[in-house]
Amino acid sequence: MTQGKNDQKLWGGRFTEPTDQFVERFTASVGFDQRLYAQDIQGSEAHARMLAKVGVLTDAECEEILGGLAQIRGEIERGEFEWSVSREDVHMNIEARLTDLIGITGKKLHTGRSRNDQVATDIRLYLRAEGQVIRGELQRLLRGLAELATREADTIMPGFTHLQTAQPVTFGHHMLAWAEMIKRDHGRLQDCLTRANIMPLGAAALAGTTYPIDRDITCELLGFDAPAENSLDAVSDRDFAIEFCAFASLLLTHLSRFSEELVLWTSAQFGFIDLPDRFCTGSSIMPQKKNPDVPELVRGKSGRVYGHLMSLLTLMKSQPLAYNKDNQEDKEPLFDTIDTVRDCLKAYADMVPAIQVRTEAMREAARRGFSTATDLADYLVRKGVAFRDAHEIVGKAVALGVESQRDLAEMKLEELQAFSQTIEADVFDVLTLEGSVNARNHRGGTAPAQVRAAAARLLDWLEAE
Repeated sequence: MTQGKNDQKLWGGRFTEPTDQFVERFTASVGFDQRLYAQDIQGSEAHARMLAKVGVLTDAECEEILGGLAQIRGEIERGEFEWSVSREDVHMNIEARLTDLIGITGKKLHTGRSRNDQVATDIRLYLRAEGQVIRGELQRLLRGLAELATREADTIMPGFTHLQTAQPVTFGHHMLAWAEMIKRDHGRLQDCLTRANIMPLGAAALAGTTYPIDRDITCELLGFDAPAENSLDAVSDRDFAIEFCAFASLLLTHLSRFSEELVLWTSAQFGFIDLPDRFCTGSSIMPQKKNPDVPELVRGKSGRVYGHLMSLLTLMKSQPLAYNKDNQEDKEPLFDTIDTVRDCLKAYADMVPAIQVRTEAMREAARRGFSTATDLADYLVRKGVAFRDAHEIVGKAVALGVESQRDLAEMKLEELQAFSQTIEADVFDVLTLEGSVNARNHRGGTAPAQVRAAAARLLDWLEAE
């Protein structure tokens, strides 16, 4: 069976028989790379304008091509475009349709380029656009954390190590710890997008082209920082995709850790916070249940992002230069990572400002856990007691507290003095939860004044971005 005119491969001149139907489906990427249509048309428009400027196309041919591409964009956006597996990918589908619309002039568009540099350019354009959306969601989450930290700067909670009560901190300070992680993620994304913003177009298949192209023209039209310096690397490089997935993996690590805390804090055993109903679901058989599904699902999605990073690293590890068909497998992991990161960030940026803090439950937990024990030890050291001796004294005082079910601040002065005569009436200034957090009044400390200042610096930074 011979192919009809409309199904003839644009590269089919070398071949004497049609592609096997299974192989055609197996090798096609149009099912997932059609999401690159806007970037493919954008790159083609810039390429056509450049070809006209250097005289490879006439101005009339360029305008005809641009008109045809505009019509195709409209057809796709209206859902009228017919995608064909036989045309393999987004590039061939658009080029074939362009030729259907404007005839032989459409065939001239591919002069001086290859699908190898075309797809490499499209993916970078796509990642650049989606990266800016993700950057905006990161900033929205950071703003929510800063505002929540300011609102809860005075709210005292237990700080934990080993998930055991350690020292009192403020809830605002705890939120700003997450903000520091997300801010680092923001920086990693910026670094990734900077390195991704190099233009492969003009590298052609692998060696460049004999046509008198001007890559600076297309570079400026497409908003890249510079053309790629080496044509072999330009068509085969996927570092930017791997780097994005590495950024995404670290981000999801942070969001997963954050999710773990939110899940714990909403439980009846902690009861530190409530999440609004719109971020939770119920049980099909237990009517009392309110499940923190959003944090749980974000925690779970970390695994798929880690998998995509490993997939891309494995994809590239054995490829010789230059382009290989293996690289068709780069898109689905990258696309799913982009979608996952964008959705997780949107969920968190919406949810974090709406967290409802149960102040008294947090305070009671801090009070129960002898969280000011270190403050008592520091007090003794300031009075001239060696730290190891102070440590032992406080340990004995805590043992009495455990036995009598009282916090250190609830003991009488005489009881504390039984462990050390160095202790005086002013000890209660450091044994209160407020005294403890206010004593750590330095940059990076948990004192409410420092929390408000740190949140203000974060908001100032966001305004400057």
